[in-house]
Parts: sequence; structure tokens; C-alpha cells
Amino acid sequence: MPSSPADLSDVVVRIRALMPAFAPAEQRVAQLAVESPGEVASLTISELARRAQTSGTTVIRMCRALGLDGYPALRLALAAAVGHGAGATWRSVSGDIGPEDNLEEIVKKIGHSDARAVDETIQSIDLGQLQGVVDVLLAARRVDVYGIGASGLVATDLQQKLHRLGRTVHAWTEAHIALTSAAMLTSEDAAVAISYSGTTIDICDPARVAKRNGARVIAITNHPRSPLAQIADLVLTTAAHETVFRSGAMTSRIAQFTIIDCLFAAVAQKDYAATLQALERTYAAVSGRTKPSPV
Repeated sequence: MPSSPADLSDVVVRIRALMPAFAPAEQRVAQLAVESPGEVASLTISELARRAQTSGTTVIRMCRALGLDGYPALRLALAAAVGHGAGATWRSVSGDIGPEDNLEEIVKKIGHSDARAVDETIQSIDLGQLQGVVDVLLAARRVDVYGIGASGLVATDLQQKLHRLGRTVHAWTEAHIALTSAAMLTSEDAAVAISYSGTTIDICDPARVAKRNGARVIAITNHPRSPLAQIADLVLTTAAHETVFRSGAMTSRIAQFTIIDCLFAAVAQKDYAATLQALERTYAAVSGRTKPSPV
């Protein structure tokens, strides 16, 4: 059922996440809305269609894809997004890093982008999906976590966190090992697949194998209609906006760590006394190694 603007914490975040799944004409409309939400909110549907070199029907189709019941709802949602900072302020402070930026500007842009990625990711978390993931992780006999490149760092972080709680978790950051591990999963197990784009073959393939073997598959991705999301039983969506330095996987990594921290805290809180005991035991095991060696 179509959603009202109030159901979308930030329509700009949602447009950005769904844009890769849109048709080319819809993407042109979406790009205008992301780049200038305040301006688009003031346009009629005909004016927006002309600027995007498409038709009003395409604009309406994009609105429906966003879960809105028409263009007036999109205008209201864009105006609301601008009202809480998705428009000019964000673009002027944390746009792309350019060749003329000085060090102070670079630091400000990175700081603002990272903070916004965390804030928007928290706003976009589906609490029902999150609870479902927590339940799956608690019930699983074993958990595989798949991540490649920067997402591999996030996978390793999740493994380390859950392992400290006494969970049996393995992080796999190489495709062949991930596939062979996924082949050994059963219906008693779970797999967490992490990919910003949701299209990485080396993540989608082991997720697919895990699903075929009966394991519950959890996706952490920026794109809720990506191939990875289609494979998964449960999807947790980040809200990162990567631009010129996308290959550096900066804000996407920060957003993924935010999801991981939420998962860890939610799992840990389920058995508070056991969690405290486990954390104390693991801390005691390494505490002696934090002191500097005598010179």
C-alpha cells in the first residue's frame, strides 16, 4: 500500500537507495530530486518532466516505486526533507571533495558526510527487520559473515563482536572460502552478506549457496532492491552517499559499522547477565597484554 510522506524519514535517502533499480528515465527524475530537493518540490509535474527529458507518466511511476501515492506526495516529502537538512546545507558543507579544497574543507566535508551517514542509517533502519535478524542470530547454531574489500573489514568486526558473546561466527573475506563454507551450512545456520551495492558477485554467490542449503540469509546493503536483497530473507539497509572517492568506501563503511553496532548491542542485551560475564572473561584473557613491556 502506498505510503504517505510521513512514513519516509527522508525521501532523499530513499530515492538515493532505490535509484540503481530505476529505469533510465526514472533515474533522471530521481537525480534531480536528490540534487535539488527544494527546487523540485516547487515544480509542477510537467516542469519536472521537461527538465528530466521524460513524461509525467514516468514521474508518477517513480513516485509509486518510492511507495508514494503520487507527485503531490513527493513534493511534500521533498519539502519536509529540505526542512530537516537534506537540501542546500548538506550540499554546501559535505559535497564532493574537489581539487581546490584546502585541508580544513576536506576535514569538514568528511566529518559532515560521516555524521550524516550515521544519522540517515539510524533513521532508515526497519526495526521489524532488525528484530528478525537478532532472533535469527540468537537461534543460529553457526553464523557465516561474507564481506569483500572494505565490507570485509565490517564482516571481521561483526565476527569479533559476536564471538566475544560466545557465538560461533566465522567471517569470510575471500570468495572461494566463502563459497565452500556456505556449502556446509544447514537450516540451523545463518549467513550475513555485506555489500554496499548489493551486486558484488563474490557476496551474492555464497549468499545464494547458503540460502539453497536452508540457512537464513541476512543482507546488509545500501540498495534494498539489489540482487543481494532479493536473495536475502531479511534486509538491513544503510544510507550512505558515496561520490568521487567511492573506491575509498568511506561513508558506506561507516554506515555498515553503525548497523553492526546496533546488531551487537541488540544481541548482547537479550541475555544481559551472560553478556557481562562473557565480556569480563574475554577482557580478562587479554588484559595482561595491554601493559607496556619493561625497557
